[in-house]
Amino acid sequence: MNTRTKTDFTPVDQDLYAKAFQLLDPAPTPEPTAAAAPVQVPRPVAPPVRLTGPVEKTLTDALAFLDTHGWARHTLVHPEGARCSIGALRAAAGARNAAYCDAGNLLLDEARRQHGKKWQTIPSWNDSHTGAQVRSVWEAAIRRAHHMNI
Repeated sequence: MNTRTKTDFTPVDQDLYAKAFQLLDPAPTPEPTAAAAPVQVPRPVAPPVRLTGPVEKTLTDALAFLDTHGWARHTLVHPEGARCSIGALRAAAGARNAAYCDAGNLLLDEARRQHGKKWQTIPSWNDSHTGAQVRSVWEAAIRRAHHMNI
């Protein structure tokens, strides 16, 4: 085989190449010498999830029970299924637990706010007012429980 190892090329001046590249790109970006740390992109912050508290849930469930089964006066449970306010609370809570007690106290406190301080019990207040007045107290108590996050 006839392989020529000698070339007729003129040797190139390396400084000349460096000068030419500098003229083409006067401010080159320096190459990173080490692997750069990944850039931390801030994630959008989602609003905090607000869970319904046990008192708010008990009040809301009790009012839904009244809406579904009906509201009654002078009886805990009407033969047709309607209940008074305390009966609806008991049905919603399922037991006389802390949520039941706190919901009842909040409901009675709201009844006193709207209808005077003379009411000693939920049944006495419930039996002395109209359905619209009772519903107004329920809705206000639910709003208060929501704002108090209980």
